[in-house]
Amino acid sequence: MAEVAEVIEGCRLPVLRRNQDNEDEWPLAEILSVKDISGKKLFYVHYIDFNKRLDEWVTHDRLDLKKIQFPKKEVKTPTKNGLSGSRPNSPEREVKRKVEVVSPATPVLAPPETAPASIFPQNGSARRPVVVAAQPGRKRKANCLGADEDSQDSSDGIPSAPRMTGSLVSDRSHDDIITRMKNIECIELGRHRLKPWYFSPYPQELTTLPVLYLCEFCLKFVKSLKCLQRHLTKCNLRHPPGNEIYRKGTISFFEIDGRKNKSYSQNLCLLAKCFLDHKTLYYDTDPFLFYVMTEYDAKGFHIVGYFSKEKESTEDYNVACILTLPPYQRRGYGKLLIEFSYELSKVEGKTGTPEKPLSDLGLLSYRSYWSQTILEILMSLKSENGERPQITINEISEITSVKKEDVISTLQYLNLINYYKGQYILTLSEDIVEGHERAMLKRILRIDSKCLHFTPKDWSKRGKW
Repeated sequence: MAEVAEVIEGCRLPVLRRNQDNEDEWPLAEILSVKDISGKKLFYVHYIDFNKRLDEWVTHDRLDLKKIQFPKKEVKTPTKNGLSGSRPNSPEREVKRKVEVVSPATPVLAPPETAPASIFPQNGSARRPVVVAAQPGRKRKANCLGADEDSQDSSDGIPSAPRMTGSLVSDRSHDDIITRMKNIECIELGRHRLKPWYFSPYPQELTTLPVLYLCEFCLKFVKSLKCLQRHLTKCNLRHPPGNEIYRKGTISFFEIDGRKNKSYSQNLCLLAKCFLDHKTLYYDTDPFLFYVMTEYDAKGFHIVGYFSKEKESTEDYNVACILTLPPYQRRGYGKLLIEFSYELSKVEGKTGTPEKPLSDLGLLSYRSYWSQTILEILMSLKSENGERPQITINEISEITSVKKEDVISTLQYLNLINYYKGQYILTLSEDIVEGHERAMLKRILRIDSKCLHFTPKDWSKRGKW
């Protein structure tokens, strides 16, 4: 059996962890880092085939040293000029699979836009037709964004965070051992203490602190509770900066311009990166709008979640990043954010889709929202003059502002599409109908379009940025 001192970065071995059912299990994990604190060794592990948010520091007693796999040494190989080269003989690091959220229209789903298709309940009752008209996807040129010249306020002894340029979406090409490890232990935001899931590029001086303190209204980060208390005596904000464009009950949405409120936008991105793995933080916030959802009480408007979107998107993206903070998850706020993004698209007269790749939780939320929204439309159809009602994919897309590719992929995901007597039909089983009705009963939070006060802007004139 190997000794603890022999465990190095790159080793793989079973590690003890507690699963959701509160049972012990020993999944295979990779050692990403080793550190020594007061003579006690700690190991940062990534559980293979598990989400990175579960990565953690563990002690040696949780390692199964009997089944350790050491990284293989580099093998020297001759090169053309006679000099020896080296190549790693160990297996490549875990390949991160890109989740395919929507697929281009398949040939089988490309009848003429006026060709009829039917909806058949499997119990043989009323039949309602739907015309399925698909269009092939179009390739478009990616945006090229410039650099941001402003920096984070460095008062209270906190240096500025590093500046980067580009989109808010990651291509994962920069992924390395540093960004694979969580670097913030704990964040205090108002009455909540949050345990980050992923790496976020806060200043390195803050990563050694047991708690990072954030002002819940301006999101400024400070290094101690005393600094936060001093900041709160000077901070006049009680809500996110920007315009309040929606309020119903205690729920409000604020629209923040990434150029006009740069410091807030950058701080929001830093906080969000703690809980988003598939996004890379860049500091050029000028081309983006941020829509922050809040809950109101006597102390002010407390941030619940947000989504960002490009002011101009050539790919019809209506969301770049979207996040519900952990204390508010599994309470319907995620779908409310998604519904609000499509409500804005309706006012703009456009169809939209989220920027890819989505996180695992984002993918689940979007699939659920698309399914419920489309089924709501299909189940509301009524027959006229004894004929089965008809609707096209284009009409569904126009009513919901959901992009046609997402409508088609959702119908495929629900396994509703069939081919019958020369036409495409959608089969609604009793299980799907009952499941949808149960889900809608639980969906209490909804956007009321009457409470939205939003006027779209023409961002094509760069001078307005």
